[in-house]
Amino acid sequence: MSGTAGVACKFHPDATLIEDYRAGDQICSECGLVVGDRVIDVGSEWRTFSSESGGEDKSRVGGAENTLLGSSDLSTIIGPGTGGASFSADGKAMYNNRPTVSSSDRTLMNAFRTISNMSDRINLPRTIIDRANNLFKMVSDGKNLKGRANDAIAAACLYIACRQEGVPRTFKEIVAVSTISKKEIGRCFKLILKAHDTSVELITTGDFMSRFCGTLSLSRDVQKAATCIAKKAVDFDIVPGRSPISVAAAAIYMASQASDDKRTQREIADIAGVADVTIRQSYKLMLPRAAELFPQDFKFTTPIENLPQN
Repeated sequence: MSGTAGVACKFHPDATLIEDYRAGDQICSECGLVVGDRVIDVGSEWRTFSSESGGEDKSRVGGAENTLLGSSDLSTIIGPGTGGASFSADGKAMYNNRPTVSSSDRTLMNAFRTISNMSDRINLPRTIIDRANNLFKMVSDGKNLKGRANDAIAAACLYIACRQEGVPRTFKEIVAVSTISKKEIGRCFKLILKAHDTSVELITTGDFMSRFCGTLSLSRDVQKAATCIAKKAVDFDIVPGRSPISVAAAAIYMASQASDDKRTQREIADIAGVADVTIRQSYKLMLPRAAELFPQDFKFTTPIENLPQN
């Protein structure tokens, strides 16, 4: 029940009006007088569930419009013929779908599908997918990466989008969900940055710390200590030339070994995507100054002097 502004029963002006959507009428709740018609039904025309409708989809609106496509993703699909008028005398269908999608739009659609599939496999949100799609569209329009595989460009765009959105992923994580080599993705990454004046923030140890510690099921105290160790190691220039990922992994190893929640180099290496020896090299550089790296309020289960030497 609802009242509509400007429409009222002349005998009962204050009465509530009943809206009959099936008949399109507005009826006075006191005397039953029809005081208005042509009411628009704002509800759905019908409900359909593809798995329950025997393959017949009654939707008349199609998919969502994609503004990144040149044709605005508008197209007409002719359904399968069922009557005699749909076929010629020799039994061939008289109406067929002709290819209406341009080659450039087809390339974009395939790339968007690739980006979406890779994102789903590493649980990336929609905002990153949209940014990667926009970046691929920009690269495609610029035509500066002709000759490069579209899958490699899509993977590089996803890597850049992750860094721009503040949730960076390592090259190895992108390679794991792609069919392209790390070297080729790296080449496309550099070419995109150079050709399109695209900027990305520098990777820091803190970008990976919470994710790595969460995956390893480490306590909040260990994560806090590892973050402090990695930051101080970089600030004191103890690990020059080492990648932030290997420094973060070595800091996690050091913090866990000093607590009662210990993790091995192999466990950390599997999560961080680096080799055991890489963690060991960074750890050896940090160990002599471990006393300076730990936060002051850290509760040691294993004293610094008893930490593993390699």
